[in-house]
Amino acid sequence: MGLWTRIKRSMRALFGGIVEKTEDPELILQQTIRDMRDRIPDLNNSVAQVMATEKLLAKNKDRLEGQVVDLDSKIKASVKMSRDDIATAYIGQLQQAQVDLQKTGHQLEHAQLASQQALKARDNYVLQMQRRTAEAMQLINQSKQAKLQEQLAQTMASFQLGDDASTFDEMRDKIDRRAAAAEARMQLGTASVDTQMQEIEREAMDMQLQDKLLQYKREMGLLPAATSESSPQALPAQGESSVTEGSSGSH
Repeated sequence: MGLWTRIKRSMRALFGGIVEKTEDPELILQQTIRDMRDRIPDLNNSVAQVMATEKLLAKNKDRLEGQVVDLDSKIKASVKMSRDDIATAYIGQLQQAQVDLQKTGHQLEHAQLASQQALKARDNYVLQMQRRTAEAMQLINQSKQAKLQEQLAQTMASFQLGDDASTFDEMRDKIDRRAAAAEARMQLGTASVDTQMQEIEREAMDMQLQDKLLQYKREMGLLPAATSESSPQALPAQGESSVTEGSSGSH
């Protein structure tokens, strides 16, 4: 092994030990929580920009649709007045407006999909942040308890009880390792459950929004009124019954 390699290894070991000793888990976790919360305004701004693009395209589409209707009326009026030259000019404008309307419609569909994905990503981030915050608070409490245990261990070691002190330290280390292993297994077992709970929460939110949308459409007359699930088929009207009987009699 070369001299330079040995020097680099020694430097890494030295500075790595210094950094590890200066790290305070409580302060690092608290800073991590602050960093996650600080990202929310930037994330909201990004989502707002995506939604603004969607709304701008929707307004542009409405304007083009109105322009198409207006040009169609002008073409008909020009033809009625035997002004083929004016009608031809309006037809050219109409074709261009129709092309622009088609392009804007495709862009609006992509923008709507992007808005939905951005909102879902923002909501998932908030749920993840809330879960991480609760987990960090538990870890901070455990860190405080560990400090108390370390202080107690140092106090016990200062009594110089001989073999009893070493036995105490050895048993404490074994218990700590066992508790850490059990906690790790528990976290692995609950990780998938947390993910499923997030998906269920998102699915429930989407179902509520869809139900509300259908309710608005029914109130505005855009959808037929909901029929009762208890009657799978509606009874025929009186006139329909008579027509059916007459037709069957004729055969």
